[in-house]
Amino acid sequence: STGKIKIGINGFGRIGRLVARVALQRDDIELVAVNDPFISTEYMTYMFKYDSVHGHWKKHEVKVKDEKTLLFGEKHVAVFGCRNPEEIPWGEVGAEYVVESTGVFTDKDKAAAHLKGGAKKVVISAPSKDAPMFVVGVNEHEYKSDLTIVSNASCTTNCLAPLAKVINDRFGIVEGLMTTVHSITATQKTVDGPSNKDWRGGRAAGFNIIPSSTGAAK
Repeated sequence: STGKIKIGINGFGRIGRLVARVALQRDDIELVAVNDPFISTEYMTYMFKYDSVHGHWKKHEVKVKDEKTLLFGEKHVAVFGCRNPEEIPWGEVGAEYVVESTGVFTDKDKAAAHLKGGAKKVVISAPSKDAPMFVVGVNEHEYKSDLTIVSNASCTTNCLAPLAKVINDRFGIVEGLMTTVHSITATQKTVDGPSNKDWRGGRAAGFNIIPSSTGAAK
């Protein structure tokens, strides 16, 4: 499978699993490894297979070959359980591009730890305070090959930036206000509960419209 982009995923959460789903359906990308210290290999198969939003994975069977290997059909994917990104042996399995989707290592310094294990590039799946941010359809043409750590910004920025670009290119924007309507997230409460710093944020997620801060990038 030469010529394929070999990727590793750090953090098999919401975004990590969806990146895996997309990668496994593409001919130009090969998923070679997943790292997550908090989920067993067996539990990974369950979380990957059954998704409340995107449904049951039916493309091929997902099995545990052993504690350190997942089988997607016939495809072997290495599984690591390192808490420290420096220790993940990306180089050993040939993972050149790492998707950093733990939500923890979002600045350049922390994300650079992946390079020590043999990765060549890191894509952060969240906004970053210092890594350059790219949104496809907006500014990806500005990417230079010497950039080793980049951010794909936030979900809100990916929604807003293409619209803002169209208006700005055609008419120009001096300043603006935006409102985002966001789906329920993992930090919310399922039933009313205490939330000292954000009282309304403690209200039941399924029943309330709750004002919140945004991850939109300037």
